[in-house]
Parts: sequence; structure tokens; C-alpha cells
Amino acid sequence: MSLPVKLHAHARRGKRPPSRPRGRPTRRGFLQEVAGVALALPLAVAGGRRASGASGASGDRIALGCIGLGGHGTNWNLPRLLAEEGARVVAVCDVFADRREKARALVDAHYGAADCAAYNDFRRVLDRGDIDAVMISTPDHWHVLMTVLAVRAGKDVICEKPTLTIAEGQALCREVRRHKAVFQTATEDRSIPCYHRMARAVREGAIGKVTRVEVTLPAGQRFPNEDAAPVPAGLDWDLWLGPAPYVPYTPGRTEAQHWRHVWDYSGGKFSDWGMHQLDTVQLALDRERDGPVKVAGRGTVNPGSVYGTFIDYDLTYTYADGVEVHVASGGTGLMFHGTEGRIGNKVWRGPLEAHPAEILDRPLEGGARIPFNERGEHHDFLACVRSRKDPYFPAESGHRCASLLHIGNICMRLGRPLRWDPAAEEFPGDAEANAMRARPMRAPWSLEA
Repeated sequence: MSLPVKLHAHARRGKRPPSRPRGRPTRRGFLQEVAGVALALPLAVAGGRRASGASGASGDRIALGCIGLGGHGTNWNLPRLLAEEGARVVAVCDVFADRREKARALVDAHYGAADCAAYNDFRRVLDRGDIDAVMISTPDHWHVLMTVLAVRAGKDVICEKPTLTIAEGQALCREVRRHKAVFQTATEDRSIPCYHRMARAVREGAIGKVTRVEVTLPAGQRFPNEDAAPVPAGLDWDLWLGPAPYVPYTPGRTEAQHWRHVWDYSGGKFSDWGMHQLDTVQLALDRERDGPVKVAGRGTVNPGSVYGTFIDYDLTYTYADGVEVHVASGGTGLMFHGTEGRIGNKVWRGPLEAHPAEILDRPLEGGARIPFNERGEHHDFLACVRSRKDPYFPAESGHRCASLLHIGNICMRLGRPLRWDPAAEEFPGDAEANAMRARPMRAPWSLEA
């Protein structure tokens, strides 16, 4: 059952919410390393939907706008887009002035030009008819709202994970389908060989019938509360908050990783890292567009803190066929147990381990079609902008993976086990839990057409 979601026309440029102190977004800082993603070759000739029929920034190159230029946006996403010979970044946008100016300088230096535009308001990027696609690297509470506005403006979208709520994920899927947009959920795991091999081995029966999956995710962190402070020059605090509840500016809220621990902006480390590890679980179990039927467990928050997401957690999801997925804080491991063995790794991107060891030598049959692109999510997305095919992590799959984390957070917040109907996307007969599938947006922001 889809929840009612609406997006007011006010969200378009020209009808801003009332002005308040200014601030800036940051993105997760946990991934600074180069993942070994190869530089892309020129893309094929474009076909199908391109924004306003535009031909791109240079001949048949795809013209891109980058929205959100915190650590992950500038240090991970931007370099990989700049490396794509079949695309050109023509605009950057961030509510923090020095971040967007730094990004503009990086873009201009890369191309040896001085024509990259820099904006404070993302709606100015969406207004441009010559921009074909956007990369969204903002905090979580902006992901769906920005994406919906972008696809309505004729743009294709690659957006960082996760969604903020189940209802927003449903809205994302509907709008992407309605506007025939290409949408990529941005996580690199589907381009990492160890996870592809792991998922294929499980799905092709290398460990027999799966009985249990053990997943560890990083624990959350404790940050001290802060008093309200003057908004620094160059930060648009009101636009940083956007649809989130208004609060006075405090420096920590916009710091890298701090905002992820605030419930108004995110679901914590649990929803952040869960999108990596549990996507591999969903793929391996062939449940990419499905989900569990029960969840039970507990979590701990820091009482009285503004950083109120779960610091530690211990949850068990049960699927209709009896498979249990146990998720606990304290690492980045993943292990599938079956009737004939086990396979997994102890740390994120770590070497595969199996028992018996011969499982690692077993040839893959090729029958289990699991999305994979060794060049990464950015290359995969741009190739699909041209082909009009779904990327390797499309909207529906991203929504279903994020829903696992949302129902887990709801379970922990209510402090009791829950039943879940993955077909109807609801908690059967549980009004209290069902009400938590959505969160209100600060006026005048709203998911209403």
C-alpha cells in the first residue's frame, strides 16, 4: 500500500520558505579511498529522454549538475564524474559558499575553462534546460524531495542513499516511473567484485539452502550537545534545513558525520551502512524487490542528546521462507550460512572466506543475473542515461533496501517486535507502527504536486 505523498509547487525556484539563519550540508566522510574504479571510455550515442532535448555541454556529452558538495560530494562523486569522458560537469551547488566555490575551481581546473556555474539554491540547477542529469550528495532528508523535483524538471538523477522514510521511497519510485527518468541509487557495492561473487555464489546454491545471515554494521557515535550560535557568513541555514524541522543553528549539526546521527536528517549509522551490507543480502537472497515478514530487536540511544539515532543495535529479520538475517553493531562483516557451507568476509571489501574452502573455487554458472558494473555507479548511471535502461541499483531496489532499515528503526523506537507485509508495505493491523512510515515536512515544503 502506497502512502499519500505530495509535493507543493512552492518547492520550485522563486517560492522559497521564509528566510532564517543560514547553514550548509555535508555528506558522509567515511569513503575517501579510491575504489579502483576504472576511468570511463566515451559513451555511445544518446537515445531517449534527455532534459528538454538538450544535446549536452559539448557535442553529445551529458551535461551534469552536482548538488551537495560536502566531503563525499567533493572527494568521491565529483572526481568520478569529472573522469567520465562522455559527460561534463557544468554546474555545482551547495548552501555553503566556500564549498561550492572550491568545487567550481576544481571543475574549471579539470577542463581548463572558466565556465562552471556555482549556485546556492538547487532549484536554479533544475531550471537550466541545458542540464541533462544531476548528482545529489546532500544529507538524507533532502534526497527524495530534490530527486522528485529533478525528474519533474526533466533530469535524470544519481542520488546518494538512503531515503528518509518508507513513504518517501514510495514517492520516489512512482515519480521516476511516471516521468520515465533514469535513477541510480548511489552505492559502490554493486561494483565491488567480492560482493558480486558472494551474492552470486549464494544465489547459485554454493552453500546449499540459506538458513541464516550474520551482518555487522558500525556502531553510532556520541557527540556533545551545543548551544545555539550565530550562523557563519556564507551558510544558508534555512535551505540546509529545508523540509526538516526548524531549529537554531549549532555548528555540529552540519559537520561531517554529525548530521547523520540526528533523527530529523537521517536514520543513523544503521541506515547509512545498512544500505551497503543489506543490499548484498537482498541480492543474494533474490529479494531485491521484496522484504522480510518480521523484525525484532533492540537498540540504544544517547538519552537527551540531539544526536538521537541508535548508537548500538541488535536486530533479527525473518523472511517468509524462514531465513533469518541478524544485524548487530560492531563491525562491517557479512556471512551467509547454508546447509552445505558458508561464505562471507569479516570487514567491508575484505577478502572472501568460505567453509569448505572449495566454495571459493566453484565456477559460477551465470544463471543468476545480479547487476554488476566494475566501473562503478557513476559510469553505470551515465551509460543508462544514454541507453534508457535501468541502472544497476534502480529506484525500486534502493527503496526496498532502505525500507529494511526504516522498519528496523521503527521496531527499535517502539521497543517491540513487528510484523511486516512486504507486498502491501505496511505493518498489518498496527496503526502505531504504520504512522511511523512517514514524517511531516516543514512548511511550506511538502510532497504534493
